Amino acid sequence: MRPARILLWAFGLLALLFLVAPVLAVLPLSFSAGSFLSYPLPGLSLRWYADFWTSSFWLPALWNSLRIGTGAALLAGTLGTLAAFGLWRARFPGRMLVLAVAMAPMVVPAIVVAVALLLAFGPLGLSNSFTGLVLAHATLGAPFVVVTVLAALEQFDPVQLRAAAACGASPVRAFRRICLPQILPGVAAGALFAFATSLDEVTVTLFLAGPAQRTLPRQMFSGLNDQLSLTIMAAAMVMVLLSVLLLLAVTLLRRRGEASSR
Repeated sequence: MRPARILLWAFGLLALLFLVAPVLAVLPLSFSAGSFLSYPLPGLSLRWYADFWTSSFWLPALWNSLRIGTGAALLAGTLGTLAAFGLWRARFPGRMLVLAVAMAPMVVPAIVVAVALLLAFGPLGLSNSFTGLVLAHATLGAPFVVVTVLAALEQFDPVQLRAAAACGASPVRAFRRICLPQILPGVAAGALFAFATSLDEVTVTLFLAGPAQRTLPRQMFSGLNDQLSLTIMAAAMVMVLLSVLLLLAVTLLRRRGEASSR
């Protein structure tokens, strides 16, 4: 192995260790038998996981996060796919400007998006509601769907759509029967990224959610401010496990997409 390649691998491993080290340092505290954030651990216990799964605060927050994330992923997947397909097919002046607007929620600070959504949703009665949170989280997740679907469409031959039209298929039928099955891994990967974005979102939720829409990240934020408990570490472990499962799902979808494009 060449020295440059060894150096590149070493740099990559150090960067990965730098990113993962805080998680590895904090998560063992979820198994602590003590009541404080301290090392060395006084002992091992599952008491904080038992408190998480039996709590009247943490468990509803987890279910709210899963419900909102699922709704946001489905909505973002649908709208993001349609937007990406339109941008891919259309050739018009200002196309890049439209794409930049579609990507804006990905780069604009979350606090700016939260204030804008609060001002927009307030007069419509969508603040303090599950519908408003789903729409807000879908707005944040849609850019990820646009990116992944556009990448999948780059591997799709548009001649197939013209051939379908020549055979009498309508544009909707041609998209549904020919294009969508081939770009489906990209759509699913984007929807999973949208779900992960919703699962991790706290700023927009703090602005838009009411007491009945308490999500897991918001509950963790409130727990850090109100009363510090190691149950937060158990909740963090649940979040990490969900993130790992989503990452594995995205990896499998990417491999499936690469295999189908060969």
